[in-house]
Amino acid sequence: MIIRFTARLAFCCATAVAATAFGLLPAPAAQAEPTPRPASADASLLQRPGTHVGPLNGAPDLPEDVSALSWLVADADTGDVLAAHDAHRRLPPASTIKTLFALTALPHLADAPPHKVTEEELAGVGEGSSLVGIAPGRTYTMDDLWRGVFLSSGNDAVRVLAEMNGGWAATAEQMQAKARALGAFDTHVVSPDGYDEPGQVSSAFDLAVFGRAGLTDPQFASYASTVDAPFPGGTHDDGSPTWTYGIRNTNRLLTGADGVERYPGIIGVKNGYTSNAGNTLVAAAHRDGRTLVVTVLNPQSGGGHKVYEEARSLLDWGFSAADRVEPVGSLEPQVVEKAPPAGPGPVTPAGPGPVTPAGPGPVTPAAAPPARAAARSAETGTGMAYAWVGAFVGASGLASVLILRQRRRHRPPGTGS
Repeated sequence: MIIRFTARLAFCCATAVAATAFGLLPAPAAQAEPTPRPASADASLLQRPGTHVGPLNGAPDLPEDVSALSWLVADADTGDVLAAHDAHRRLPPASTIKTLFALTALPHLADAPPHKVTEEELAGVGEGSSLVGIAPGRTYTMDDLWRGVFLSSGNDAVRVLAEMNGGWAATAEQMQAKARALGAFDTHVVSPDGYDEPGQVSSAFDLAVFGRAGLTDPQFASYASTVDAPFPGGTHDDGSPTWTYGIRNTNRLLTGADGVERYPGIIGVKNGYTSNAGNTLVAAAHRDGRTLVVTVLNPQSGGGHKVYEEARSLLDWGFSAADRVEPVGSLEPQVVEKAPPAGPGPVTPAGPGPVTPAGPGPVTPAAAPPARAAARSAETGTGMAYAWVGAFVGASGLASVLILRQRRRHRPPGTGS
């Protein structure tokens, strides 16, 4: 069957288009636009001071015994932050910064041959540092040196590995770049071993990022979860020991030492202490198919073991609450939309930022992501209106042409145009 597009038909089509455009007839069904997946939380929420949590029905209350200046609980698999307090507050990290050191140097040195230590490599070890017992003139394997870092938190081991990695200052620069690549912008590295230095800071958020990243590296995870190991007291030139002594991980939540009960499912990661930083801890545990990472910085009550008990309380809460809270942020690097070039101007170097005083903050529920559906709808509606008007004008013009042609075909002889 052939449908002839007559003038009358063209006029009817134009009328229908106009009626549809102005709401007189129902618009044709439009193809559904894919609904964008909402963000888990407002990316700026964790930048605000205070405690943030998004409880759903049946969610347990946060533990009341947590006195740390800053803390965070996150799902290590998804990166979802379940709850946090002053997550981006910049504080001295102590030896927990060794997690970033390992992320930076371990890939370069994991397969390096045994190394003979020199006097110069140990010259800069700070007074009062924790040591594993490295001596100049002895040859150590990489496993020995990395176990010295993770188990004994040995600043002497860090010094040797940093020199092998290009030097102390170069390693600090590499650590800074690694932190930025991971989306950690609160960290300012001065001393790769965590020794107290002016301006050296990190945050509960950044340290959780480092701990989470480390768990994806089998060597990092293996060292971080080792409870005890033999360490060379003397060595042959090939690095094999002439005699050994035992070293034990200083993370009591992992070892169950000194009256601290070992946490079920504990993986490790790293603890720290300096007089300036207080007690600090990055801990991870696995239970019922879920891995959580917790950071606790400088508890304000209790003794030296309080950092472990506060981490225990937060882990217990996290495993209980994981499916009953809305995330309040993410450890995943945030995608930042690039703004148009602003023109030439001075380049200001980034500073570490001030260490802010402690203070209680409000518990803030998870913020909803910014709604853009209304703007998108308005833009779409405006565009569609122009499209319908254009279609009406085109169809009307076609109808007029056909009508004139039809009239010419049937007009009587001698009439004018």
